[in-house]
Amino acid sequence: MKLGEKIRYLREVEGSLRGMGRAINQQELVRLIEAETGGKLSQSYLSQIESGARPHMTNTTRQTLASFFKVHPGYLVDDPEGYHPELQSDMRGIPDLEAKLDLWLVAGAEKFRQDAVLKHALLTLARHEQSRDCLLLLESILETPGLLPRLLEVLRPAAVEAAVEVSQERNGKQSKTKRVRAREAPKRRKVVEK
Repeated sequence: MKLGEKIRYLREVEGSLRGMGRAINQQELVRLIEAETGGKLSQSYLSQIESGARPHMTNTTRQTLASFFKVHPGYLVDDPEGYHPELQSDMRGIPDLEAKLDLWLVAGAEKFRQDAVLKHALLTLARHEQSRDCLLLLESILETPGLLPRLLEVLRPAAVEAAVEVSQERNGKQSKTKRVRAREAPKRRKVVEK
């Protein structure tokens, strides 16, 4: 990936992280950098970097962008020919495991950008301070029999209803009992107050 592509990609991710539903534009980026880091960067300079007209940037600009986007400054260079960003080695004991995991999750969010819900979930996970622990918790949930459906029923009742409807459509029939159960699932939950 070229430097310009990385900056465009980071602008898109930053827009998603800020809840904008779109990439932040270059002018917004310049204003945010100045407001949040005190760094100075012109929109025309940024445009030249993204277009490839300026293939390299100053160390100050690299540090400013890395600080703003919360990436390692070494990320802000062209990737060498044949480079693959996937995690390929045993990560245990590496001090910046969380940062590498977060970059991997952000890359995954980009790959699944057509699925807005999945993209948002991956970005939310990447934003969390303990993304590794979140994934380990997910593993525990999946390995505990019956826990996932119960959690979905409580936390995302609409997802349970949608899953039931999809399953029924696949089977070619939709029984009245199953439709009633799916609609009433949220109503059956009881909250115990002490």
